[in-house]
Amino acid sequence: MLEHDRTLFCQLLETFVFQELRRQASRHDTPTGPSHFRDKDGTEVDIVLEHLSGAVTEVEVKASATVRSGDFRALRRLRNALGQRFVRGVALYDAEAALPFGERLHAPPVSQLWQAP
Repeated sequence: MLEHDRTLFCQLLETFVFQELRRQASRHDTPTGPSHFRDKDGTEVDIVLEHLSGAVTEVEVKASATVRSGDFRALRRLRNALGQRFVRGVALYDAEAALPFGERLHAPPVSQLWQAP
């Protein structure tokens, strides 16, 4: 069923990543609160991790084997609005290689969620 319904697969993958990040954050002394961001113009970021210090990491989840510069549009917009509070933006995707996409923007494989730092 999921192989034929990409929309459902994308939604399930986003939920899975959100829950995994939430689980991992619960192990830290100073937890990071995961949330979702959408502005009045409809720009949205799948997952926003805000540390108690105010530092923010943004996460987009891509259910594809490729990632393009346009996939970072929302991350760039929020990065510019946050200024120094912005730490990094990542677009997790279904591939093997981690790719740089500009200042503090990266595309790591979703499998890195389970790899030791």
